[in-house]
Amino acid sequence: MKYIFVTGGVVSSLGKGLTAAALGALLELRGLKVRIQKFDPYLNVDPGTMSPFQHGEVYVLEDGAETDLDLGHYERFTSGKLSRLNSMSSGQIYESVIQKERRGAYLGNTVQVIPHVTNEIKERIYQSGKDVDVLITEIGGTTGDIEGLPFVEALRQFALEVGRNDCIFIHVTLVPFLQAAGELKTKPTQQSVAKLREIGIQPHIIACRCEHPLDADLRAKISLFCNVPVKAVVQAADVSSIYELPLALQKEGLDDLVIDLFGLGKTHPRAEKNIWHEIVRRIKNPANEVTIGVVGKYIELQDAYKSVYESITHGGIANNCKVNIVRIDAEDLEKKEGLRRLKNLDGILVPGGFGDRGTEGKIAAARYARENKIPYYGLCLGLQIAVIEFARNVLRLKDANSVEFDPETARPVINMMEEQKKITDKGATMRLGSYECAITPGTLAAKAYKQLNIRERHRHRFEVNNAYVGQLQRGGMLVSGINPRRNLVEIVEIKDHPWFLAVQFHPEFQSKPNHPHPLFAAFIGAAVRHAKGAKPSKKAARRRK
Repeated sequence: MKYIFVTGGVVSSLGKGLTAAALGALLELRGLKVRIQKFDPYLNVDPGTMSPFQHGEVYVLEDGAETDLDLGHYERFTSGKLSRLNSMSSGQIYESVIQKERRGAYLGNTVQVIPHVTNEIKERIYQSGKDVDVLITEIGGTTGDIEGLPFVEALRQFALEVGRNDCIFIHVTLVPFLQAAGELKTKPTQQSVAKLREIGIQPHIIACRCEHPLDADLRAKISLFCNVPVKAVVQAADVSSIYELPLALQKEGLDDLVIDLFGLGKTHPRAEKNIWHEIVRRIKNPANEVTIGVVGKYIELQDAYKSVYESITHGGIANNCKVNIVRIDAEDLEKKEGLRRLKNLDGILVPGGFGDRGTEGKIAAARYARENKIPYYGLCLGLQIAVIEFARNVLRLKDANSVEFDPETARPVINMMEEQKKITDKGATMRLGSYECAITPGTLAAKAYKQLNIRERHRHRFEVNNAYVGQLQRGGMLVSGINPRRNLVEIVEIKDHPWFLAVQFHPEFQSKPNHPHPLFAAFIGAAVRHAKGAKPSKKAARRRK
């Protein structure tokens, strides 16, 4: 059993999660079974109740755990499916420690950060590492943060317990370029590594985030001051697509360094074929080009719909197609002139969300897609929006609505799930995790999945009201997927439309660049057809010339 710990220094949002994910992808290519997890120092129990403005999207796992968006990167880049064991926060740790103290588990001893909190952290590492060859653990936040100190101390203890030969520390740090000086500066990296060494951790590898290439002199300087070999100073430069990162880090020799440090070179040589070459080729040299409008309420945020944007890219990869994403604020569509933003789109997607802000704009987008025969794809709330729009404008139920937006609506075509009505706690109380869905043969969904029984991940409190399902179907909206155990609506389609499909679940949580989700692939395929063959990209046109 081998352990890799990824820490970060200088500033947050350096790309520790992507570095861990890309390394995991490279190690899998060499035949190792890899699992990746994240420890977050914040006191929230999980990100489920945190604002997208602060934390980005909430990524949901198979077992219903609401986790940090970095776990999405882990699952997209590697083959393993993660569980709640692979996501831990300070809130979970302290909650567990206090519960044990209340039960008398500590036999009256004074409960302290060392050893009780650090023991809890170490125990989670042991639990998470079962049945894999390599466990990669990312520590959130920045080295030196007060709230992160118990985690770093626990890692120091852990490495001592299991043996330093079985643990590798990778420190991701910033090497900024100062425009006024016209040069890269290594001092922030030196100070960051010094913080780690103060607590007793010497990193084996330093991954330097930089906008400009590191030259030999800079690498030698970082090597000297940070006490690592020159070859262990790895450049992690900006890339145009995150899916170039495995290739970029492999070029830097990161996986070779790890394999050599673990002494696995003879049994796990570098693979002859690398799937990431083909993925990057399709992204950079597509045959077609389409434009997709994403209509949401957090459009200005980079990470609020992270998995949706990545899954759209995956759909493009599946169709050898460049996808231009136009982010459209739903509130802009509540005015007639705002609908002009929907012209010239080859597809419209309405993602999940909560609250009534921008709702009428999303309904307008669904109507525009339905009436103008533009491919429409609704996710979670996007399905509920489609049902409300159809009920209002096709069934003529003018006051149709969701009880989430109007608790007193006379036509609750979207209702709160029965078991949700008495719940008052907000964290981890929705319908969460993987549930089965039975698909109707001959439908768009059946053609996309190529099977009739699937499982998808959910995160919602509201459902299509079954009292209206008969009316919806008679009016032309097909329920093409249901949960067989509870007869809940999971997928809807519109019969007289080239491609109009919406789902109650979140398929974006199961899409990978090398295995695009079937519905995202089908949606982009429909967008290509809508574009009447799609104008070839400039690169494709040049190739033909």
